Amino acid sequence: MADSWTVLIADDYPDALDVWEVYLRASGFEVLTAADGTSALSSASQNRPDIVVMDLEMPGMSGYEVARALRAADATRDIPLIASTGHSHSAQLEEARRSGFDVIIVKPCEPDALVLEIRRLLAARPGNGSAPSGQ
Repeated sequence: MADSWTVLIADDYPDALDVWEVYLRASGFEVLTAADGTSALSSASQNRPDIVVMDLEMPGMSGYEVARALRAADATRDIPLIASTGHSHSAQLEEARRSGFDVIIVKPCEPDALVLEIRRLLAARPGNGSAPSGQ
């Protein structure tokens, strides 16, 4: 595929970033990475990825804080957000929903399941039935 979607992966666990980056690239995505919340917000604001997959607990800013900031800005408010978390407590999951995440995935997550969720959210975006061209 000549053009592909860009995914921003934000996680403070370096091994997770490496594994997801390799897997998503092999699945045909362009991949940006961020190792903390502040970098994730900066990258999303500057690069405007097609989708963000973000851990909820990170240094600098939490995933909750980054999601609220992205939803508050005109340029990033429509970017689909997937929370990736090791927490399955209902209060944390509800806080993620209130913060603006579209989907919450509890880790560990099967790589194929994440890719399917990414593709589903991207296909559901208005005017995004296929990969972008000429961006």
